[in-house]
Amino acid sequence: MCGIVGLFLKDKSLEPQLGSMLSEMLISLSDRGPDSAGIAIYGAPSKNEAKITIQSARPERDFRGLDTELAKAIGTPVSIVVKSTHAVVRTTPAKIDEAREAIQALRPDIRVMGAGDVVEIYKEVGMPEAVVNRFDVRSMTGTHGIGHTRMATESAVTTMGAHPFSTGADQCLVHNGSLSNHNNVRRELVREGMKFETENDTEVAAAYLSSQMAHGKNLGEALKGTLSDLDGFFTFVVGTKNGFGVVRDPIACKPAVMAETDQYVAFGSEYRALTKLPGIDNARVWEPEPATVYFWEH
Repeated sequence: MCGIVGLFLKDKSLEPQLGSMLSEMLISLSDRGPDSAGIAIYGAPSKNEAKITIQSARPERDFRGLDTELAKAIGTPVSIVVKSTHAVVRTTPAKIDEAREAIQALRPDIRVMGAGDVVEIYKEVGMPEAVVNRFDVRSMTGTHGIGHTRMATESAVTTMGAHPFSTGADQCLVHNGSLSNHNNVRRELVREGMKFETENDTEVAAAYLSSQMAHGKNLGEALKGTLSDLDGFFTFVVGTKNGFGVVRDPIACKPAVMAETDQYVAFGSEYRALTKLPGIDNARVWEPEPATVYFWEH
């Protein structure tokens, strides 16, 4: 029993409030997942900058001097903004892959939460409000975002086991449910060259979508593929650089509700997650259909 939220803004005037709105949505579902929580925020793009969100259990040690060492290693200026156990590394888009490899070489204990042009991912063990406060998520701005509060059932309660999972540039996924064929799918994806950080079934779902989109499918087409290629019970909410998508398995036993207005599209595991959104009383509210893909793009 986990809690999922998602918010895709159509109205640019709401972008300064994205972090605040998404935070309150997630906190409202705290009792659905007391183990860990996480949020992905998609901010404004920059032509000259890409970023990597990293995490360390010992940030005082691992983040100290990393900007200087990393800049020397890749031959390009680097900036690092630390937020508690996480930090956002910024450099030029052309150097993002090289920077990611250099981080792993320079600081083997650091874990990459996500990377891309616009996404930042923050997740830790603990209740949603503690995670939101720890990383000052309420102050963050952006175009869309997703969040998750977790009740672990099949794997350990760790930072790396928390959602969202990111396996591609500006891609991430949150999941309520359990996949039964994730080990087989993982083996197939490993043969394709995908790398995994955990044994979590949700990371497999994220990697499956990344693989599908790497082969030329758009988000909607990739989500449709989950219905035939992934077995089990699932509700997925997915973010990409420009998009936001939702799909439920054919049985759809996991709760879900959506709302749409001229200003936004919102998702929550329960309606209470949506009640404080502007204009919710006049929104079109519905339960997403089983085996049906919903997606929006800017």
